[in-house]
Amino acid sequence: MKIILLVFFALLSLVLFPEDGSMDGHHSHKMQMQGHSNTPVGLVGAAMHHHGFMFAIKQSYMNMDSNIYEGDDISSSEILSFKNPLSDTPYNLSIVPKKMNMKMTMLMGMYALSKNFNLTGMATYSSKEMTLETFKPTMNRDFLGSFNTSSADLSSISFGGLILLKDVNGSKTHFNVAIDQSIGDSEIKGTALTPMGSYMDMTLPYAMQLGDKGTKIDLGVTNQKKVNERLSWGNQLKRKFGLSDALWSFGDQLEFNTWLQYKQSKVISLSSRLKLVHQQKISGIDPSITAPVQTANPDNYGGKEAHLAFGANFLVGHSKISFEFVLPIRQEKNNLQMKAKNMLIIGYQNSF
Repeated sequence: MKIILLVFFALLSLVLFPEDGSMDGHHSHKMQMQGHSNTPVGLVGAAMHHHGFMFAIKQSYMNMDSNIYEGDDISSSEILSFKNPLSDTPYNLSIVPKKMNMKMTMLMGMYALSKNFNLTGMATYSSKEMTLETFKPTMNRDFLGSFNTSSADLSSISFGGLILLKDVNGSKTHFNVAIDQSIGDSEIKGTALTPMGSYMDMTLPYAMQLGDKGTKIDLGVTNQKKVNERLSWGNQLKRKFGLSDALWSFGDQLEFNTWLQYKQSKVISLSSRLKLVHQQKISGIDPSITAPVQTANPDNYGGKEAHLAFGANFLVGHSKISFEFVLPIRQEKNNLQMKAKNMLIIGYQNSF
């Protein structure tokens, strides 16, 4: 399935935007692969900066709605039949997540020590809101009511670099490396409606925590190739894995992106991107997270996903304004999880 998507994605874009050697003077100059001018905003570390400083801010909005079990839709009544793996009281799951909204703000900086080496830094602020429904633990499993939980704070910081490996015949390849430190609170508490009909303060499940206190390394390789004067093709493979863990840790992740960037004019470029992600389940366990809800189970995290994105970049002098709309096209998540709907990413970048 993945290979079919990749081939279809590449061929479709080449058919829509064929090479044309007879462009007018407005477009006939060579497309300079100047980093910030020709990569989708949803990528991190996809292009090198050539000189001086670069500053960027990105804002993403993602929402989840309803639930899936091993990739297939599942109803609330079916979820209530699942055994609670963390306790026998109640015996079955009794709280069902319905909606989740996540916002993330990323502040990024890059400094070009030379054309072959860039220093990078990034700080991430996260905000999460979830709506859940509670049901009686026995008998007819009557609906008791809904409640909301939320969390927001600085979640992580990272420092790293980009190293140019090859720049030959319109093809550039660089190495990505970064150390990511989780600094977000991993013991956030909230008020929940229990299956007994009372409200209780408890440690929120892992999905609502802002960090795991672990240190991770992010390694990758990125290639961009000029297909013709207007079209460029890029690929990025990244692997993030833990160097040190605390009580528990979000799973290691492998991510592959392939994209096509079409230069509509000197100041506008359009992009299409395919993103494939494989993430492991949570390692470790927090004994204080015991609510009878699927998000309290470390096994209900990670899996395989495929996303398709469409975006645009608008250049204004040394600045760039960008957006990208991301849609899930395949979700093979581990066990019982919420279903991702869509994501919007907006960015601003300036070089000086």
